[in-house]
Amino acid sequence: MTDTPNLTLPLLQPAQAQKHVTVNEALTRIDGLAQLVLQSATATTPPGDPQDGLAWAVPSGASGDWWGEDGRIALRLNGGWAFVPAQAGWRAWLVDSADFVVHDGVDWVPAVALGGSGAATVMRVITHDHTIVAGTDNYTSPILPERAVVFAVTGRVTQAIGGSLSAWQLGVDGAEDRHGSGLGLGAGSWVEGVTGAPVTYWAPTRLKLTATGGAFSSGSVRLAVHMMAFVPPRV
Repeated sequence: MTDTPNLTLPLLQPAQAQKHVTVNEALTRIDGLAQLVLQSATATTPPGDPQDGLAWAVPSGASGDWWGEDGRIALRLNGGWAFVPAQAGWRAWLVDSADFVVHDGVDWVPAVALGGSGAATVMRVITHDHTIVAGTDNYTSPILPERAVVFAVTGRVTQAIGGSLSAWQLGVDGAEDRHGSGLGLGAGSWVEGVTGAPVTYWAPTRLKLTATGGAFSSGSVRLAVHMMAFVPPRV
């Protein structure tokens, strides 16, 4: 055996010269794989000149230096790439989507519970920065996903809200105050809009900001949707 079975670390061989080279390679792999942080699990093209020690999960259809390495972890080492097979049960922080993910034996899934067939229960927080425009109400993009079970929407005023309004509400069409009413206008004001009972959205849905006692003119808010989603089994 020339490599370890899990992290594929190179092993020293009898009467091997320059043992430090093998030891150093093993240490750099451990450094990149312990407390695993993946930059992305969807990028199909290797980055141009990444820093040593950074790692990516190689998706299907990867090209360039990643061609033929689908499903492996691409670890940048000494200006080149080392490819390590991911194992079921490994966990990582996924930088580009800000998710904790677990490998289910096939793919990386942001799951809190996994079935052997790929079924998963997923808890997520979706963050959205909204710039307020003039008017009595404002809509975000459809940040509430289809079939999402939403527990709360929280938020923070990142730039003071201007206008003739005295306060504002946060919700959706038909339930304008579902996630809060009488909300503050100053920078740093916050909302913790717990729904009481979980709410399921069957289609992509926009959040609605409604002015109270006047109209919006300016400002910005950062909103976060706290939700659960479900992944069906694979065939």
